Amino acid sequence: MRADYSDPVAVEPDLVTGEAVVLELPIAQLASRAAAFALDVAVQAAVLVLFMLALFLSGVTDEALLTALGLSVFVLVRVGYAALFETLSRGRTLGKMALGLRAVRDDGGPIRFRQALTRALSGAIVDFGPVLAWGAVALFVSLFSPRSKRVGDYLAGTVVIRERAPRTAAPHITMPPAMAGWAAQLDLTAFTDDLALTARQYLARYAELNEHAREPLGRQLVDEVAAQIGAPPPWGVPPWAYLQAVLAERRRRAEGHAGSPTWAPVAVPQPSADPGEPTPPWGFAPPS
Repeated sequence: MRADYSDPVAVEPDLVTGEAVVLELPIAQLASRAAAFALDVAVQAAVLVLFMLALFLSGVTDEALLTALGLSVFVLVRVGYAALFETLSRGRTLGKMALGLRAVRDDGGPIRFRQALTRALSGAIVDFGPVLAWGAVALFVSLFSPRSKRVGDYLAGTVVIRERAPRTAAPHITMPPAMAGWAAQLDLTAFTDDLALTARQYLARYAELNEHAREPLGRQLVDEVAAQIGAPPPWGVPPWAYLQAVLAERRRRAEGHAGSPTWAPVAVPQPSADPGEPTPPWGFAPPS
């Protein structure tokens, strides 16, 4: 069941995580999806033209064989292209890659072969069928959908999002100085790109998320990250600081700085024997 977090800060449309916590993501609009579709059609047309040229040069004259081969290749290109690319690239075709789009499940997770095949079949039969006028189906359904969904998205339970945020909106992830030494010892080999992207989006929208959703989502992401890297947050570290430290360390290593961090790490405080003692002040502000 989806949690109801009513707050004027929340912006539609949004997605929910597997735990039904609101996470706002940019939905791809009709114009960008149409441009991606046009690029995909151009690629498919090029493949079909090359196939027809190969048949012409082969000298095959059997009409039945030509018809069977042509129909088979047409179905493979028309349906298999989208299903194959979206399965192997986790929701992207060549057109979507060029436009920075990705198809994901309604809960924000990556699509599988079942969803990719459903989208491809419905696209070939309903949304963009053999009759050119059928393309109006996808157009009208997308126009009246709050998430710009076409019929294939409704049948597959998917939505197309924009992966590329504007440069000005990209969060600047910095290392909390108190956690530099702790982060330098982490094993991040199992930390996946998808989870890193989710954590980065959470930090980018931290100030926009309503108060009721911010903390539950942060704790959920901390649990998922800790399960992958095998390192729970030190005592007293808030979720956003933990995520900042992990992402900053990941970026530092990706940039080729494999050695120790350049700043002087500060020891991470340990829990006091007195359970009534308050959480230690960390001295840095949450992302804004």
